[in-house]
Amino acid sequence: MRINQVGFEPQAPKRALLMSGRPYAGKRFVVRSLRGEVVMSGRVGRLVGRWNSRFPYVYELDFSRLREPGLYRVRVEGSGRAVSPPFRITQKVGLYDPLLRNALSFYRDQRDGRDVLPGPLHREPSHLTDASAYIYQRPSYKNGRLQKPLVRIGGPIDVSGGWFDAGDYLKFVETASYTDLMMLLAARDYSRSFPPRSGLLRESYFGTDWLSKMWNGNMGRLFYQVGIGDGNGSAILGDHDFWRLPQMDDARHVSKRDPAYFVKYRPVFKESTSSGGISPNLAGRMAAAFGLCAQVFWPRDPTYARGCLLKGEQILDAARTHHPLPLTTTTPHSYYPEVSWRDDMELGAAELAEALEHNPDRSGLPHQDAEYYLEMSARWARGYTRLHPHGLDSLNLYDTSTLAHAELARAIEDGPDVKLAVNRRELIKMIARQLVQAKARAGKDTFGLGIDYSEGDYVPHALGLAVTAELYQKLTGSGSFSKLGQHSLDWVLGDNAWGSSFVVGAGKTFPHCLHSQIANLSGTLNGRPPIMAGATVDGPAQSDTFSGLGVPQGARRCPQSGGDSFRPFDGHGLRYADNVRAWPSVEPSDDYTALTLLAFSS
Repeated sequence: MRINQVGFEPQAPKRALLMSGRPYAGKRFVVRSLRGEVVMSGRVGRLVGRWNSRFPYVYELDFSRLREPGLYRVRVEGSGRAVSPPFRITQKVGLYDPLLRNALSFYRDQRDGRDVLPGPLHREPSHLTDASAYIYQRPSYKNGRLQKPLVRIGGPIDVSGGWFDAGDYLKFVETASYTDLMMLLAARDYSRSFPPRSGLLRESYFGTDWLSKMWNGNMGRLFYQVGIGDGNGSAILGDHDFWRLPQMDDARHVSKRDPAYFVKYRPVFKESTSSGGISPNLAGRMAAAFGLCAQVFWPRDPTYARGCLLKGEQILDAARTHHPLPLTTTTPHSYYPEVSWRDDMELGAAELAEALEHNPDRSGLPHQDAEYYLEMSARWARGYTRLHPHGLDSLNLYDTSTLAHAELARAIEDGPDVKLAVNRRELIKMIARQLVQAKARAGKDTFGLGIDYSEGDYVPHALGLAVTAELYQKLTGSGSFSKLGQHSLDWVLGDNAWGSSFVVGAGKTFPHCLHSQIANLSGTLNGRPPIMAGATVDGPAQSDTFSGLGVPQGARRCPQSGGDSFRPFDGHGLRYADNVRAWPSVEPSDDYTALTLLAFSS
């Protein structure tokens, strides 16, 4: 029995899925309270598809008419073990409060620098040498291997703080800017959904402060990365060559000739401006984060907010929009192979327009008229749509178009009445096209997932669809895609072939064996506290990505008993493994978790 293990709002569509080796059509199912009383009964519904040879029958059990708050289980009569995990029906605030609190806890676990909060995982300050780091030429890689020695070109500069990107200890503007803008968007629009004293604004400050260090407006320089993941395997080692707690790097005694020198004294890489500016994907999402910072903090700290607005304008002015390829993301580029940038420019301009519209102090800014940015954002929206009329991707790190369209539609509604390259109706239609496409896919999928299985990154794509469906409803008042959004969220939280939530601490079954050094070395390996609560992982992945996996010496074995309890549920070319070696499945990431801030609050 597969179900969203967290639960449902009273008005939401509700279902469980029965996976079976034999037919069950028409059999009776019941919903019981945890005290055992039957509160609803029904019949096993339609056959939604075949999953694998062991489970050729997957049936839908619809119990949407149950709206009474409480704790429940679903059972199919005569099916032996086909009983769902417990789930809750309650209002949204009560349902998602713990998950939002956990998501922010994850970012506190990911902190670097002096301002680390110990928390349940006993974090300590780390990488204090980042406060006086040196700048190096962009390194050359081939097949993931460093080709030449690093060449110092400047510094020192202060790049301390920030969040670790994932299960390693690298820091990237690519992911940090995306994460920060999502966090600030949640703070602007959905702060009432977060539990009291959750730390949402404090964590937003923390993220924005690090982005501010990575942009030097006076010199027009963007620093996009701190640390190297991979060296050459011998003379130069990188972050990925060691499995340790981050504070251990500060304790290293190394000389310049030591292979681990760049693990302690981490290099900083800057975006080259020799080709006419800054990679527009980074410029756009940095501008979006700073624009949202200005919107969120203006009532609380006008000086800070104005500084954010200035940085956002400076960096968007510096974007390289003529001959922008190849884009800068990370080094090597294969870590995050983004190819889309017009959506980022649209989003950045839309947030600056909105910031100018509501911030009264515009003196000394390069551009003081919101209309300037509205026109720019609309041009990039039109440019994106001409290239990708049905959207390039659902909302995730690599494509922010649906969020950009929604934010531009908001800015048009709030801003001056001017003729633009797109209008609000067209923007909403662009969002609808992506949802229509996803809805068609979901209708053909056994588990109602509106994603092509060839795309990968299923969890962030599913979360992106849930957020997009909510954005559409907010813009239009229409619930046309609410079922798609709910089923996408259900899939992430346990209504999938493996019966696992892919958010740590959410539901009864969730990842225990994270490919995260902090979680592996400081947490438990059985799902009981302390854990890296709130961490969101990628879930299933293509089966061929699991070959040759391993972790450096020093990792704790997990699962401790060995084996792979999820293997019987693999299918459609996908595999999920809760094993510390299985980074394609269980490495937590900042950008995955960022989407939960919106999916659980919007």
